[in-house]
Amino acid sequence: MLAKETDTPFSGKDWIYEIKWDGYRAIAEVEKSDVKLYSRNGNTFNASYPIVIDALKKLNVNATLDGEIVVMNKKGISDFQLLQYYGTENNFPLEYRVFDLLELNGTDTCDLPLLDRKKLLREVLNKKNSVVKYSDHITENGIGFFNATLKSGLEGIMAKKADSLYSPGVRIGEWLKIKHHKSEDVIVCGFTEPRGGRKYFGALILGIMKTGKLIYAGHTGSGFDTDKLKEANKKLKPLIQKKSPFEEKIKTHQPATWVKPILVCEIKYKEWTKDGRLRHPIFLRWRDDKNIKDMKTDTVTSKKKETVKPTDKIIPFGKIKVKVSNFNKIFWPEEKITKGDVVEYYSSISKYILPFLKDRPESLKRNPNGIKEFGFYHKDAGMDAPSWVKTKNVFSESANKNIDYIICNDAPTLTYLNNLGCIEINPWHSTIHDLDKPDYLIIDIDPSEKNTFEQVIETANVLNDILKIAGAESYCKTSGATGMHIYIPMQKKYTYNQLKDFAHLICIMAQEQLPKFTSLERNLKKRGNKMIYLDHLQNRRGQTISSVYSLRPKEGATVSMPLKWKEVKPGLAPQDFTIRNALKRIEKNPELFSGVLGKGIDLKKCLKMLDK
Repeated sequence: MLAKETDTPFSGKDWIYEIKWDGYRAIAEVEKSDVKLYSRNGNTFNASYPIVIDALKKLNVNATLDGEIVVMNKKGISDFQLLQYYGTENNFPLEYRVFDLLELNGTDTCDLPLLDRKKLLREVLNKKNSVVKYSDHITENGIGFFNATLKSGLEGIMAKKADSLYSPGVRIGEWLKIKHHKSEDVIVCGFTEPRGGRKYFGALILGIMKTGKLIYAGHTGSGFDTDKLKEANKKLKPLIQKKSPFEEKIKTHQPATWVKPILVCEIKYKEWTKDGRLRHPIFLRWRDDKNIKDMKTDTVTSKKKETVKPTDKIIPFGKIKVKVSNFNKIFWPEEKITKGDVVEYYSSISKYILPFLKDRPESLKRNPNGIKEFGFYHKDAGMDAPSWVKTKNVFSESANKNIDYIICNDAPTLTYLNNLGCIEINPWHSTIHDLDKPDYLIIDIDPSEKNTFEQVIETANVLNDILKIAGAESYCKTSGATGMHIYIPMQKKYTYNQLKDFAHLICIMAQEQLPKFTSLERNLKKRGNKMIYLDHLQNRRGQTISSVYSLRPKEGATVSMPLKWKEVKPGLAPQDFTIRNALKRIEKNPELFSGVLGKGIDLKKCLKMLDK
């Protein structure tokens, strides 16, 4: 169930009021020792938060719960920044704050009034559980509660009708979120080009004064309607200048136009980030009554000087210096391979891998505690990404929000990703120059538990034979795990859906030749553990797969290595290519995979060839 947003707190005898937690919304399906924890979009949290999973198992109930995964800071307040980096900085308590009960012992409780559901929920939860906790509420006095949470530094409150039923996936006025917003006066220093149907400008570039120096504070495109955009444009045009008013180089998502920094506006925002940027700034109004001399910045958290511990190492890249924390931390216990070894491997192959990462959004697969501990995905660059890290704001339909993806175009960014625990590098199939048209098609040969690698090899060769008949040049690489990946160059000629359909056709033809051990069934339970899955669904917008030359968080520190087709024969094994020998092979065959980014095939001609 979703909530509408309102700006004004209120009191009502038919309403209850809860703390608005600043974390990840999560549904938990608990069948005693069997637990599924996932986001409202269906993405699993099981591997990311094993502490929560273990705590849910201890409840010893059969129930479906709705709540928020949070990390509590020193003040006992949920802190989203700490949650984003949980796994690398897990010195604060992780909790699952539960506020609703959707099912109990096989009975759907969604049609019960909210207060009845919460009464049952309180009885279900174990008070001694230090991780899974009941999210309490007050009745009637919403205004008083809102003011109290403001003083405490909380994000805001939730107002809910006491008798509301639970409507999954629905956003109605019976649940309301009421946030606190801090405000700040800032200096307008420029604006970016508009996108889509927007007129005049995209976002204002903001600054603050700190010790007499103009400092970049972020940018905002929110809070404007057409009239406000027009008004702002009228104010900005006479002030345009060629030179940036900042001493530091400013990174913007769209081309910037600079202005003389004399206009002041008020914005509301959530918080200042560690590196002195405004988080979620929204334009409120112009402050024509203020000028730069009136600006006060004593509430601003200036960028902290980065501390370097004895266990850290600074990697210089000219003017850019990247701190790698816990350089000697063990990532592969049996092989004694460290985080520093990962950094050094990627540094040694950076000129070979970067062409396959250039201008592609990165999905961050992180294993900050090595391959034996849980790994997790996250996509957003976050507010702590250094200013020199290039990012691209992309709207995600599945998440229903913009995601600020990291773009890995250089060696410093690659090392920055490694420092986050990215053993594996996962780029999009398309670039920011045309996100809807990929550079290549991928068929993922994904074996099940009881398939042999010889069967994977046979499948790859059958697929290659079909593609030869179609007149489509193809390239292959080991996945670095148990499978193989086949790439077909497309050169941005076709959409994802077109490639997905063509890949599906090729997979159908291959499965007809290998019916005994290949399948098009995605569901593992239905497929069984003796069938190779021919995965054509890799060809979807936003889908990622381990890059060529990427390390994998697998035993042996294997590498996803490109192959000559004559090498794809019995005797080949994924374990042949590891962190220890990969560079030597890559240097001998530096152009082996370059054709993937070359001239694309003609789909119509290929279909005609297959139809003969």
